[in-house]
Order: sequence, then structure tokens, then C-alpha cells
Amino acid sequence: MKNFYLIPKIFTSLNDYNKKQFINDVIAGIIVAIIALPLSIALALASGVEPSKGVYTAIAAGFVVSLLGGSRIQIAGPTAAFATIVATIVATQGLDGLFIATVIAGVILIIMGICKLGTLIKFMPHTITVGFTGGIAVTILLGQIKDFLGITYLSGIKPIETIEKIEANIHFFNTFSPWALVIGVISLAILIFYPKLEKRIPPSLIAVIVSALLVNFIPVLDKGVYTIGDLYNIPAGLPKVDFASMDFSLNKIMSVLPDAFTIAILAGVESLLSCVVADSMINSKHNSNMELVAQGIGNIASVLFGGIPATGAIARTSANAKNGGTTPIAGMVHAIVLLLVLVFLMPLAKLIPMPTIAAILIMVAYNMSEWKKFVHIFKQREISDILVLITTFSLTVIFDLVVAIIAGVILHLILLLIKKVIKTNNVLTK
Repeated sequence: MKNFYLIPKIFTSLNDYNKKQFINDVIAGIIVAIIALPLSIALALASGVEPSKGVYTAIAAGFVVSLLGGSRIQIAGPTAAFATIVATIVATQGLDGLFIATVIAGVILIIMGICKLGTLIKFMPHTITVGFTGGIAVTILLGQIKDFLGITYLSGIKPIETIEKIEANIHFFNTFSPWALVIGVISLAILIFYPKLEKRIPPSLIAVIVSALLVNFIPVLDKGVYTIGDLYNIPAGLPKVDFASMDFSLNKIMSVLPDAFTIAILAGVESLLSCVVADSMINSKHNSNMELVAQGIGNIASVLFGGIPATGAIARTSANAKNGGTTPIAGMVHAIVLLLVLVFLMPLAKLIPMPTIAAILIMVAYNMSEWKKFVHIFKQREISDILVLITTFSLTVIFDLVVAIIAGVILHLILLLIKKVIKTNNVLTK
């Protein structure tokens, strides 16, 4: 057992575990849950599903990944990286297509971990990960213009692609609501400036509370400002998954296979990147193969619980470390706290204004954009890296992540080959 490569971190991190560590883990778990709640709701809406599904995901995947994962402090749940992918799958394949794709992705991740492929993901070129992450950030940002400005589409108009969203916003700009913009700007200001004054309470929670109070108690601000409750159903209690209505035919399974591989690759890359960040914050070392297995099981658990695809969340993982979390207990506490919120307080989510959700996602997009890494790559003036970066970034925004990663990898390999040929010729001519 000592040399077995698939051992959850919880079994090794609880050696000499004491009361002080437990208290720190509980406090960190509660704080991360407070951070995760508005984010989970916002990311579910960005993914084109009901807001409660984001909370279902944070609970199921969050608990399972903490229990079985290869990192001491990894926090799993819905992330911005999946938002556009999930929205596209839901729009084209339906919720049953998303369910099947996520289960298959979970199986792929488990197989990857068992086959010790965790270390291979580390070799994904840095320029490609920066490119598609930045592309996803821009896609999310552009997707929030509608709700931030209070633009209303005609019934049945549901643009999926980024270009379609831009066109729809221009076409329906005459429905713009100045009061929605006011709420959006107030929310964004809180998210930007509140952390400079006070760091103990998550700014997203303050933005949600303040904006909800403004919209519900100041009549003039209610004009043209939709809340979650105006647009979505907020069920109370535990989720109910209707398996009987799902299409599990062979044709359906085959049609979602590309989506399943996309989910698996992205979940693997994002989770292991988050693990690396976590290691640097608490001076630890993660088990990449065990983490892939846990992510696979966590994704299957998520959709069985009514959720959507999940992966390691760098921001929530960092918050866990900064607030004293040192073992997987913190992540499990975070999931339990969210479960209590789901059972007893979830209907209150209907009061949250949509411009506030848009503001939260704008900040998420900004934080994940990694624009400083873009600048650094351009400053290096390595033309091959710049070409791969621009290609991956552009294709992510214009088309989708699969096309972007495939094209980025192919271009990276071609440029490496050209470099090698040029270097060889220079040696021979000397």
C-alpha cells in the first residue's frame, strides 16, 4: 500500500491532525462556501442552466474531490473555464446530452489517472494554456453585456456563439435599461474597491446583498432590472434528476463524444494547474494521478446530483489556503455548508439582480484573463510563442476550445520542427 500511486491525500494529510488544524479547516471551509455561493450561481447562469445547478455542482464535486483528491486543499466546483462549453452543449444537445458527456468525461479522467497520464498534462505548452484561458475570459466578458446593460432579447432569441451575442446586443440595444446599468456599476464598484478596505468578507457577498436591497426597497431601481427570480425557477431542497426523460440512445452518446473529450481535457488541465498553485501556497506536493481519478468521480457525482461539469477552482483553492485550510477537511466543510444553504436558504437567491451576476462574472473574466502573461510573452518577442498564443486565443473566441487547442498544438509542433531544421542547417553550414 505504501508504494501504491492512487492514495487520496486525506489519508496522508491527517497524520498528527489536531484540534487547532480542525478549527482552521472549519473556518476556511465556511469562508470558501460564502465565496463559492454567488460564484456558483453566476457560473451556472453563464453556462445556460438554472442557478441552483451551480450550487449542486459545488456540493457534490466539492465534497468528492476533497475526499478522494490528490491535493491537500483543492476546492472543486463550477468554473468559468467550462461556462461557454457547457452553454454550447446544453443549447445543441440538451441537458441529457450534457449529462452523458460529463459521465463519459468522468470515465476518461479516471482512466487517465489509472494509466498515470497526470504527469503528461504538465507538458501542455504554456502559450496554449494562456491563450485559451484568455479566450475563455473574453468570451465570458462579452456574454455579460446583455445583463449588465439590461438588454432584452425577443422571445426565442438565444445566441450561442460569441459573434451571435455581439450581433444580438447591437440589434436589441434599444432595450437598454439605465437602471440595470446603475445596479451593475454599483456591484462592480463594490467588487473592485471593497477588498481594498476590508478583506474578511467576500466582496461578491456584499455586492449581492447591497444590490438586492437596492432593487427590492427602492422602487425606481426596480424599473428594467431583472432578478434571478424573474427569469429562473429557484427550487428549494435537494435536487431531483429526471433520468426517465433522458435520451441514452447510441446516436446520442456518439454525438456527444467530442464534448466529453473536451470536458475531460479541460478538467484535467485546469485541476492540475490549480494543484500546482495550491502546492506553492502551502509548501505541499500533490498526486496528479489521484487528482485525475477524483476529478472523474467528482464529475460523475456532480451530474448524478443534478449539477454540471466541475474542475479545480484556482480562486477558491487560493482562498482556502489564505484562510487557514491545510487538509481536505476544509473542502468537505465547504460542501456541507453549501448543502445547508441549499436546503434552508436557496429560495433567497431569487432576489439577486441579474446585473450583479454579470458584474461578478466580469470580475471572474478579468481575474482569469492572465493579461500580464500575455504582455510577458509579447515582451519576450519569441515569434513562435506569439503566433501560438494569438492563434489559440483567437480560435477560442471565434470558434471553440477544441478547435483552439488542436490548432495550437499542431502549430506549436510545426514551429518546433521548423526551429529544429533551421538549427540543424546552421550547424551543418558552419
